[in-house]
Amino acid sequence: MIERDLFNTLNTKFFKGKAIVLLGPRQVGKTTLIHACLNGKEFLFLNGDDPVDRDLLENAGVSKLRSIIGKHHIVFIDESQRIKEIGLIAKMITDQFKEVQLILSGSSSLEISHSTQEPLTGRKYEYQLFPISWEEFENHVGFVEASAQLEERLIYGMYPDILNHRSEARDVLKQLTSSYLYKDVLSLTGIKKPELLDKLLKALALQIGNEVSYNELSNLLQIDKVTVSKYIDLLEKSFIVFRLNSFSRNQRNEIKNNRKIYFYDNGIRNMIINNLNPLDLRTDKGALWENFLISERIKRQEYNQLYSTNYFWRTVQKQEIDYVEDSNGQITAYEFKWQSKGKAKIPAVFLRDYNAIGHVIDKENFREFVRQND
Repeated sequence: MIERDLFNTLNTKFFKGKAIVLLGPRQVGKTTLIHACLNGKEFLFLNGDDPVDRDLLENAGVSKLRSIIGKHHIVFIDESQRIKEIGLIAKMITDQFKEVQLILSGSSSLEISHSTQEPLTGRKYEYQLFPISWEEFENHVGFVEASAQLEERLIYGMYPDILNHRSEARDVLKQLTSSYLYKDVLSLTGIKKPELLDKLLKALALQIGNEVSYNELSNLLQIDKVTVSKYIDLLEKSFIVFRLNSFSRNQRNEIKNNRKIYFYDNGIRNMIINNLNPLDLRTDKGALWENFLISERIKRQEYNQLYSTNYFWRTVQKQEIDYVEDSNGQITAYEFKWQSKGKAKIPAVFLRDYNAIGHVIDKENFREFVRQND
C-alpha cells in the first residue's frame, strides 16, 4: 500500500467530538485509507452502495440509530452520498452519541457536502483525497524510479490501480472511465442522456490548457448554455474536472470572467479521447504537462492545508501566464515548459503591476512545485 499524506492527519482527528468526512473520486483509495487508520480497532461498517445498508439507515431516528450502533465506538459509513438525509443522520450521531466517532466517505459532493453543510456546521473535519500525488508516489518508489516513470505518469495518470498494475494500465483505465466515472452523476441527478456527458467530457479533454467557451460547447452539443454550465458543475462535484478562472484586478486590458478546465487525472483525460500514445508521438505534450502540474499543485495545497486561490492570466494583447496563485495577497506566477531551454519568461508587466514573483517550471525543477518538503 502506498502511504497517503492524509494518514497521519486523519489519525489526529479521532474522538475530538466531530465527524470525519473524506471526499474524493471513486477508486482513489478512500476506503483503503480509512481501513488503514482503523487497523486493529473495532468498528461498525456501513456501505451506502449496499441497498440493505441504505434501507437500514433511511428515516432512522435516535432510537433506531442506538440499535444499529450498539456498543460500537467507531462508525464508518462508506459511499455515504447514496444515503438519503445523510447530513441529518450524521448530526444525530455526532450530537447524541458523544462517545462515537463517525467517519463518512463520499465519492461525490453532489449530496454529501450539500447534505452535511448545514447540519454538520462546526461538527466535522472535512478532507479531500485525490489520485496518488507525485510526493506520495516518489516517497513510495524512490526518486530514481519515480523519475524514470515521469512520462508514463503523464500518459496513464496516478490512480492507485494504475500504479499497481502497470502492465494492465490500458484495461484498468478503460474500466475506470466506463464503470465509475459517471456513476454518481447519473444516479444522483437523474440525467437521462449519458451520451451528452461523454461528448462534453471529450470536448473538455481536447481543450485542456485553453480557455473554454460555454457558447461554443452549447453549439457543439446542441444544448443551451445553462445546461452546459450545469453539467460542468456536476462533473466538478464528482471530482472529475476542476476549473481555473481568469485573474483580474480590473486592469483595462485583462480578460475577465473566462475559465480553463482541467482534469484531476491525466490518465482519465487521455482515456476519454482514447489516446494513450507515448509522449514523443503526441502533439498535446504541453497540455499534458500543464494538467499534471496544476492537478499535483492542488493535491499539495489540500494535503498541507495551504490556502490560496488559483487562476490563469491573459490580456487582450494575448500575453498569458499558465498559472497564478494568490496566497494571502502574495501573487506568484508560474509558466510551465516541458523543456525550458531558457526561453520561457513571465510577462514583466504582470510582475510589476502586482508586485508578483515569477517562476518557470520545467521537468528539471518541477519537484519543488509539487512537493511540500522541497
